[in-house]
Amino acid sequence: MKLFYATDVHGSEICWKKFISAGKFYQVDLLILGGDMTGKAIVPIVSIGNQRYKVTLLDQETILENQDEVDQIVKMIQNRGYYPYITDPDEVAEISSTPGRSDELFMEQALTTVQRWMEYAEEKLAGSGIRCYVCPGNDDVFEIDKVIGASKAVELVEGQVIQLDDKHAMLSSGWSNPTPWDTHREEPDEQLLSRIESMIPGVNNMGSAIFNLHPPPYGSGLDDAPELTKDMRLAYAGQSLVPVGSKAVLEVIQKYQPLLGLHGHIHESKGTRKFKKTLCINPGSNYEQGVLNGAVIELKPNKVGSYILTTG
Repeated sequence: MKLFYATDVHGSEICWKKFISAGKFYQVDLLILGGDMTGKAIVPIVSIGNQRYKVTLLDQETILENQDEVDQIVKMIQNRGYYPYITDPDEVAEISSTPGRSDELFMEQALTTVQRWMEYAEEKLAGSGIRCYVCPGNDDVFEIDKVIGASKAVELVEGQVIQLDDKHAMLSSGWSNPTPWDTHREEPDEQLLSRIESMIPGVNNMGSAIFNLHPPPYGSGLDDAPELTKDMRLAYAGQSLVPVGSKAVLEVIQKYQPLLGLHGHIHESKGTRKFKKTLCINPGSNYEQGVLNGAVIELKPNKVGSYILTTG
C-alpha cells in the first residue's frame, strides 16, 4: 500500500487541488491531509466605481481596472490561502460597525470554500479507487467538520481509528498542545494525552499502526519554530529556534512505538526522525507560495518501505 500525506494547506486553493491530484500523479492508494485546512483572513476587493476596484494584499494596494484583473486577483488571493470578498464601501462600513459581523463573514467564506473543495474532490476522485482522509487541525473551526462529513469522496477521521487495510490502522487527531494564538482545537498536553489514549484500544496491531497526530513530538527536531517575545514578535530577528511540539505526542510515540507518525503544525520543520521503531515525518508547509509539500510513503506489512519528501 502506498500513501501521499500533506498538511497545513491553510485555505490555499491550489494546494488543495495539488493534494487531490497527487493521488494519480504519485500512483498512491490513499490521500491523507493532516490538518489546518482553513484560511487565515478575508481580503476585501472594494468597488470604487466605473467597474474599478481596489484591493490591499500583503500591504500593497492595487487598483483593478476591469473584470479580468478582478478575476486574476481573486485567484491569487485564493491560492495564497486567503478569502477574497468583493464588496463596496457601504458594506465595508456596515461590517466594521456591526459587532460580530466580520466573524460571521469569515465563517461563511470558510464553509463555502470547504464545500467547494469537497465537490472538487468528488469530481476528481470519482472512479479512481483512491481513498481520501482528512483530519482538521488546531486552526480549523469546528463547523467545517459537518461539511467534510457529508462528502462522498473525503472521509473525516478526527478522533477515530480507521482500518486502512488488513494490516494497518490509522489513529487520527488534529488537536494540538497550546499555541500563542489560542486556536480552536488546542488543549494542555495532559488533556491531549487523554484524548489520544482514549483511541488506543481501537488499534489492534501497534507495530503496524499509523499515528496521524497534527503536532510533532516535543524536541524531535520536527517541531522547531522561531522563538517569540512576550509581545509576539520574533526574538533575535527570528534566528533563535525553540521546540514547540507536544509532550503528549512524544509520550505516546515512545510508549506505543507505532510504525509511522504523520505530523505537521510547524511549517518550518520539514524532516524525518526515527524513534526506535517509529518513523516520524513532518513534510512542512509552503502554502502561501502555492507550493504543496508532502510525503509519498510505501507501507509494508510490518515496516515502512521506501519514502520520499516531495515539493511541487
